[in-house]
Amino acid sequence: MQLGELLLVALQSVRANLFRSVLTMLGIIIGVASVITMLAVGAGARGAVDKQIEALGAGVLSIRPGQVFQMGVAKMSEKLGIDDVSALLAGTTTIEAVVPERSGMEQVKLLNQNRNLRLVGSTANFVVVQDYHVEAGQMFDAADDVAKRAVAVLGSKVPPMFNETAASMVGKTIYIRGLAFRVIGVLQEKGTTGFRNVDEQLWIPLNTARYRLFGTDTLDLISVKPMPGVDMQQAIIDVERVLRREHQIRPGQDNDFSIQDPRQFLDFQQTAANIFAFLLASIASVSLVVGGIGIMNIMLVTVTERTREIGIRKALGATRLSILMQFLVEAMIICLLGGALGILLGMGVSRGLNAIAGWQAAVSLDAVAMAFGFSAGVGLFFGLWPARKAAKMDPIAALRYE
Repeated sequence: MQLGELLLVALQSVRANLFRSVLTMLGIIIGVASVITMLAVGAGARGAVDKQIEALGAGVLSIRPGQVFQMGVAKMSEKLGIDDVSALLAGTTTIEAVVPERSGMEQVKLLNQNRNLRLVGSTANFVVVQDYHVEAGQMFDAADDVAKRAVAVLGSKVPPMFNETAASMVGKTIYIRGLAFRVIGVLQEKGTTGFRNVDEQLWIPLNTARYRLFGTDTLDLISVKPMPGVDMQQAIIDVERVLRREHQIRPGQDNDFSIQDPRQFLDFQQTAANIFAFLLASIASVSLVVGGIGIMNIMLVTVTERTREIGIRKALGATRLSILMQFLVEAMIICLLGGALGILLGMGVSRGLNAIAGWQAAVSLDAVAMAFGFSAGVGLFFGLWPARKAAKMDPIAALRYE
């Protein structure tokens, strides 16, 4: 029997028992749809981590105060200061830019509205180093920093907190600790960095923060951007060498600061997202196996129901191979049709999750190909036994079957 005839006979058999065939397909449909959806959710999780990596800025090191112990109690060191910024710029040849920060939670007032926001004092080059972009107005500059001007730049989520738009917020006066600050700009949306939502912050010149608000030279964070082409590990070694010398730390003593590559934390998140996606896909694959068992069961019933047909075909000269291929193709047709419907259902569910739940599920061609190939494999594996049973039937016994 030619392949075209095999396909035609298989389709006729499926159509003759349409309701039963659809019920049989359900296991495959649900299994494939589950695999597609779970892989899409996993891909979306990995995409979200990639966006966090972009938000952190490519290749930017974070230097934070280390922990010190006083009377058995751990507290943050206060030895990270402005002098360290100058030392880093003068003492290394691997650093392109240094961005100091001093931050704290402050009450921000606009007219009769108050919001508790994180205030960050920094230098104007932080927008370049951290890859920020201005949506409305402008960024403060070095002259504003030197003159200690009371100007502020807001994150993208701050204007809506005061029922304002980015454009309307520029030029307004806000009050922090009773001091009037003029809003000169609003940044574009950046998103969470994995530590906090930077869109809910506001920035002022570092010297304004030091002399007019906080009254201290200590820093919470120093961001360091290495020169292009410089190995990150080499930059870390250079930064550690300069800061240990600046802090007069003797050999063998622990650092009173920590140097972090934020991408390391996101690498862990990426690994966790990959494991999560693998586990979800593995769990979803169980339903495919269950669907395959259902197909095997139905095909065994079909073989029993068509025993006399098998006997007649063998009596007319049909070979074992043609009988085996007939039932095997029928099983694979059911699986492939179920797989195609499952792919469509999985894509629909993924889009629904994006639209309704706000998830970032992303269906990839690799996931579709894998799910479709797996459904074909299920049909081949679970259809083989019933097909072999049909092929091995004794024609005389089959003709006598009632």
